[in-house]
Amino acid sequence: MKEYTRNQLALRNGQDKDDIWVAYKGIIYDVTTSRLWRNGKHYEHWAGQDLTKELVDAPHNEQVFEKFKVIGTLIEIG
Repeated sequence: MKEYTRNQLALRNGQDKDDIWVAYKGIIYDVTTSRLWRNGKHYEHWAGQDLTKELVDAPHNEQVFEKFKVIGTLIEIG
């Protein structure tokens, strides 16, 4: 599986590139086709970042990601 840095993920925010990606628990998902992620924003969440900590308080669980394509894994540098 391809690995991406946080900087590479940040470019897929729906603004800098057409792709809209988010990470959750180290896995990067393509949410581009989701109507809920138009323009890279979903309620108070922004695409192009790791949402692991933010989703603790979400009204849904991690199964919401099952319908999206896995792009790769998020790697930590440093």
